[in-house]
Amino acid sequence: MADEQTGLSQDDLALVRDCERRIVNAWPSPATLLIGDWVVRFASGYSGRANSASPLKPGAELDEATLALIEELYRADGLPPCIRLTPLVGEATTAMVKARGYSVRDASFGLIRSLGDIAAAIEPDLQIEARPSSEWVAGVAARQTGIKADPVKLAAIVDAVRLPAAFGTWVVAGEPVAFGMSVAERGMAEIGSVVVDPAHRGHGYGRRLIGGLMAWAHAMDCEQAYLQVDQTNEVALGLYGSLGFRQLYAYETRVLDLAG
Repeated sequence: MADEQTGLSQDDLALVRDCERRIVNAWPSPATLLIGDWVVRFASGYSGRANSASPLKPGAELDEATLALIEELYRADGLPPCIRLTPLVGEATTAMVKARGYSVRDASFGLIRSLGDIAAAIEPDLQIEARPSSEWVAGVAARQTGIKADPVKLAAIVDAVRLPAAFGTWVVAGEPVAFGMSVAERGMAEIGSVVVDPAHRGHGYGRRLIGGLMAWAHAMDCEQAYLQVDQTNEVALGLYGSLGFRQLYAYETRVLDLAG
C-alpha cells in the first residue's frame, strides 16, 4: 500500500527513513543538534547534507517557533538556514518552508541497491584504509571545486566517522586516480565522496572503485548499499544505474537568504 503523501510504498518509505538516519552517522557533522523529530547539523558550510536540518521520521513537522529557532542557529553560525525536504517531511512543514521564501539550492536522488549478488573479492588496485589518511583527504579535496576543495573542512567530517568504514583509493601504476568511501551500519552501507581525476576519466576506474566498495560492504555483512546524487548529474546517474542502483526517493535542499 502506498503512502498518500509521497506515493512511496510503506516498505520504501521505511527504507528512506533507514537511509536518512544512517546518513547522519556516515557523514557526521562536527556539530549536531537533535530538535524534536529533526536533526540539525553544522559543518562550516562544507556539504549540503552536513549543514542542513533533516527530518528523521515520516510525517515530521516543524512549528513556526521551532523553524525560527533553527533559522537563528544557522544565522549565528554564519550559514544560510537550510532545510532538506525529503519524503519524511510533513505536508504542513513543506508548505511553511516554501511560504517563507526558501529557494531550491539543489535537488537530489537517493539511490539504493541490494548487495546479494556482489562478489567478495576486492581488486588489488583498490587500496582500502579503515581511517582517512591525510593523503586520502588531500586527494579528494584536490579533485573538487569551491568549498569542497578545502581539506580541513573535509577532514573535520571524515575524521568523525566512528562506524566501520572503507576509505578507498584506486591506484594505477603507483598513481592515485580515484577516491571514494563507504560506511557500514546495521546491514546497510553508504557510498560517497566518489571522485575521479579528470585526466583519468573514461577508463572505468570509478566503476571499479564503486564495485570494490560494494564488495567491502558485502564482506561487512551489509545487505544494501545506498547513496545520494544530484538530479542533474547525468553521468553519475547513468553509472549508478548501470551498476544496479534504483531510485528510492527524491528530495530538495532549500535555503533562506541570510538577509531574509
